[in-house]
Amino acid sequence: MHTWGRRNTRQFTGARLDVSAAAGVLDRDGCVTHWSSGAQELLGYAPVEIIGRPVDDLLTAEGTLRHRDGLALHAQVHLCPLQDTDRDCGFLLLLTAVPEAATGTPRHALLPQWIFEQQPLAVAICDLDARLLRGNQPMLGVGGFSEEEARGRRLTEILQGNAIEEVERRVLRVARTGKAEAVEPIVRLPGESKAHAWAMDVFPLKDADGSVRAVGVAASDYSQQYDSRERIALISEARTRVGTSLDIVGTAREFADLAVPRFADFVSVDLLEPVFQGELPAPVLPRGVTALRMAAYQWAAGHAPDAVISATEVHTHPWSSPVARCLAENRAVRHSTKDPEVIRWLAEDPVQASLAETFGPHSLIAVPIRAQGVSLGVVLFVRYEASHEEAFGPDCTAISEDLVDRLAICLDNARRFTRERGIALALQRALLPRESTVHPAVETAARYLPAGGGAQAGGDWFDVVPLPGARVGLVVGDVVGHGINASATMGRLRTAVRTLADIDLPPEELLTHLDDIITHTAGEHGGEPSGEIPGDIGATCLYAVYDPVSGICSLARAGHPAPVLIHPDGTSGVIDMPCGPPLGLGSLPFEAADVIVPEGGLLALFTDGLLTTRDRDVDEGCSDLCSALALPATSLDALCDTVLDTLCPEPHADDVTLLLARPCVFGEDRLASWDLPSNPAVVADARRLAAEQLALWGLAEAAFVTQLVVSELVTNAMRHAGGPIRLRLIKGETLICEVSDGSSVSPYLRRARVFDEGGRGLFMVAQFTKRWGTRYTRTGKTIWGEQVLHMP
Repeated sequence: MHTWGRRNTRQFTGARLDVSAAAGVLDRDGCVTHWSSGAQELLGYAPVEIIGRPVDDLLTAEGTLRHRDGLALHAQVHLCPLQDTDRDCGFLLLLTAVPEAATGTPRHALLPQWIFEQQPLAVAICDLDARLLRGNQPMLGVGGFSEEEARGRRLTEILQGNAIEEVERRVLRVARTGKAEAVEPIVRLPGESKAHAWAMDVFPLKDADGSVRAVGVAASDYSQQYDSRERIALISEARTRVGTSLDIVGTAREFADLAVPRFADFVSVDLLEPVFQGELPAPVLPRGVTALRMAAYQWAAGHAPDAVISATEVHTHPWSSPVARCLAENRAVRHSTKDPEVIRWLAEDPVQASLAETFGPHSLIAVPIRAQGVSLGVVLFVRYEASHEEAFGPDCTAISEDLVDRLAICLDNARRFTRERGIALALQRALLPRESTVHPAVETAARYLPAGGGAQAGGDWFDVVPLPGARVGLVVGDVVGHGINASATMGRLRTAVRTLADIDLPPEELLTHLDDIITHTAGEHGGEPSGEIPGDIGATCLYAVYDPVSGICSLARAGHPAPVLIHPDGTSGVIDMPCGPPLGLGSLPFEAADVIVPEGGLLALFTDGLLTTRDRDVDEGCSDLCSALALPATSLDALCDTVLDTLCPEPHADDVTLLLARPCVFGEDRLASWDLPSNPAVVADARRLAAEQLALWGLAEAAFVTQLVVSELVTNAMRHAGGPIRLRLIKGETLICEVSDGSSVSPYLRRARVFDEGGRGLFMVAQFTKRWGTRYTRTGKTIWGEQVLHMP
């Protein structure tokens, strides 16, 4: 309440009543008792709003009149005491508005100033040299300076740091270009425990002519929004960066690299041992010490933990550890290192205690990795005082659980792939030759590389098939796809080729029968709801038969790359031969080509994965292969390794198969043949010729069995077939006796009865030889028997 002084008033005579005058009457206590319409118009208060209220309600803190809307009012105030006889009974309040032109300040001129001073955003005005002209209280409070202390100083003189330097550069650029800019620096202000995220707008202040006179800076602390955005971005990034491969350790490493240092200073991914073998752990883990193997870990920059811990080793965790408890309780646990549980854990685990003493953690989170209702392992997040002053909070627990949920999906996919890959590789190893096949006609060596450097089991396959007459079959194939289905398809094709090779079909006929088998199989499965194309549709195959007697290799291929022939002089080239369609297309012919392989030559059979890569086409691959095959090597196995090191230094996207064969040619010293007339009396001559030849070869001890076989086979040919008849002996690691005739009727083995006069010949041949069989030729058939030789 103001103290109202007395004033002398003049009395006027002849004055008229002016109801529009701004006037009011106050009682002795300064409360309004009367209010004119002029006062209502001037101050905005109706009589019912002001009568009875103290006159102080009409004044600002500075003692000036205030309009009802809150703005200061420029007016002259006259206060006259009213007397009743000899004492004051109130006051007369007279108000006269002062024109705005007289004060030079419009009624609303102070609004911009109030906005500048009272808004919560930090606002500053800088000159064209980035010196502070004005700043509101939030802006000055950022640096802890008064306006007098900060005025005239550059921004980098008030605050330090790279972010402030960037803001100053932008202020100078806006002053120069007149174009507004926005920046989001991360700044740690004096007295703050952590850096905050700021959203800053730097804009020009222009005059009526468009010239930049100053630069404004408006800043808002949006750390909460920034943290939320970063957390969402981290979880979103986990969906793209984690699980790019189907490797368990690789997936764990991707997760650790993602979380450090953005979310934690140390992250370890520890898994139960069955996960590494592709198996699911037990649904319920025994209470007590928990053994986990570390799949991956990552530390923030500036730490060197490798001397303290080692990945891939099995670590035991006592029951008091957060790792063991989160596994047992199937929930995430968050702790400060000062919690009693953590103190007890460190007391029981010297390794972890040593780490804590070395690096100074202040908080941790342990989250179980769960998939299909089973725990696969644990992820441990740790923050250190030196890097993250802010400890893990409840929001961090939710984020860690979201991150680990993504990791669990990826790890379970990798685990299932590991299991399927293991089955496929085991199946493939069981079906492919385990070691180089020893054959008198060829020296062989082979290599198989699954796709992805062993990460995927595919359908490439090869085989070396012994054939009658000292011949050998060489086969290489490629099945579409990878995994168990491809391995199973490969096994079916390999078995089919073996079966067809046993009946001694020519290469082109073998591929025709193989194509029929695949076509019929595809027809049987064509009505499956899945609509999946079988892996043998589109498979490729190359089949070659080498005869060491003639030195001729007969080849046919179904959509497969042609082999490479390396001559003894080092020259090489791709064999020119017809190419048939891939298998499974049906009713298309295959053609064979005959190639003479010189003594000392080398055949290279392979799949297309050896030739083609992303940066190399087939022609370049063939050229590189020929060059690699010409390199010196101590053996065929060494040459295989050299070729693969040259053409496949890195894991391929496709399987790679290489089969090398160095054929040999049988000389005249290992062969003997006679044309026999169709006369029963010549059987004795055949036995004699065979015995004499064996004597020349130093195999007299085998003469008895050989004469028996010759006698029975020649007799059968004369009795059931007819001429021309040819007898041939081939000496290798075994002794092969062949009798050819002009009939295509195949003999069969039967058991003769007691009183039967015939039917025992082939039975005796089968008993006295290692194996026997029939193969068909263009002029008839050949019956052969193979004896085991006991070399001195």
